[in-house]
Amino acid sequence: MSIEIRMPRLVDTMTQGAVVAWRKQEGERVRAGEVIAEIEADKATVDLEAPGDGTLARIIVPVGAGKVDVGRVLAVLDEIGQMAPASNDQPSAVPPPVSDGDEVQPAQPAVAITALARSMARQAGLEVFSLQGSGPEGRVVLADVIKALGLQPNSAGAPAPAAAHARAQETSHVDAPYVEIPHSQIRQVIAGRLGESKRTIPHFYLEASCRVDALLRVRAEVAGWRDGGLKLSINDFAIRAAALALRSVPEANASWTDSAVRRYRPIDLAFAVATESGLVAPVVRDADRKGLAELATEVDDLARRAREGRLRPDELRGGTFTVSNLGMYGVDAIYAIINPPQAGILGLGAAAPRPVAVDSSLVIATMMTCTLSADHRVLDGATGARFLSAFKGFIEQPLTMIL
Repeated sequence: MSIEIRMPRLVDTMTQGAVVAWRKQEGERVRAGEVIAEIEADKATVDLEAPGDGTLARIIVPVGAGKVDVGRVLAVLDEIGQMAPASNDQPSAVPPPVSDGDEVQPAQPAVAITALARSMARQAGLEVFSLQGSGPEGRVVLADVIKALGLQPNSAGAPAPAAAHARAQETSHVDAPYVEIPHSQIRQVIAGRLGESKRTIPHFYLEASCRVDALLRVRAEVAGWRDGGLKLSINDFAIRAAALALRSVPEANASWTDSAVRRYRPIDLAFAVATESGLVAPVVRDADRKGLAELATEVDDLARRAREGRLRPDELRGGTFTVSNLGMYGVDAIYAIINPPQAGILGLGAAAPRPVAVDSSLVIATMMTCTLSADHRVLDGATGARFLSAFKGFIEQPLTMIL
């Protein structure tokens, strides 16, 4: 009996996916639950597990075939170990091993490669199978891709992906007056979703200037509360403040549907993370129920794994509101595009000294511009203002987020 292994729907919005690596070869035995391939979904690379015991009889969609629709047959698993015929869903793209007398030519082996190395190799136009791995058990790592491109790490010990890609393109288009950077799947998804958001969602914007001097003092004091210090960023406080503000103004924790406004009970807060392949927004579940220490630890873990391309699909879906912080880049303010189907996104600028009038006197205070982008179908101006006012109150009185 044969089992068809199909492209799964890994996230709610996923319509297509790509096979980026086969962990098993044709004719190789697999066990139920064993990882047989790596699949690139909208914004993450995830492992594809075997649905049962058997033999990987035929690989129908090879690495490098590009994106295929959800439900497309990727491979055939034969429970009795015999080579299965090509599926009617799609003709085989990889022929079975060819017999030459008594000698059998083996199928091309799968290549083990880290997510970061695979991303850079794809952007530079390198074939994964052509790379020599120097990592554990021959795994291809980022340094191997850099070597294959004839580049050197930058002074910080890390590669410069954009520069590496540009040089690779310039090599193949010496006379061209431009450099083309092919779209990654993540970049295509971002372009589609945000383009649709801006076209179809009536955005309006509210802005508030928050004084963060008290927050900075509390952050410094909290750092000495435990051995090794508790390292909290302004972003950690902002995510906590946004979650509490949504609890205070639940009307903002909502989305639009054709038949009703859907108001969410859990506050699942997404936060934007810049990666080599594009912007992703991992989700902190029940963010309003987590203290600063727990929240900061989870945010740090999610952000690190986002940059490494190791987020699970469930960590990217279901957010009810988003926080996007560009303050670390020195940006004064950001007017972000709403991430559908959410009704709002909060943009944070840099915390910087500015002259401020206090009790008829001019003082220098550390100020941060916070901007709410809201869906006018779900929120009116007064509701958005109440949310932003609640957020400002928590930011300017940070002890209320700790007590």
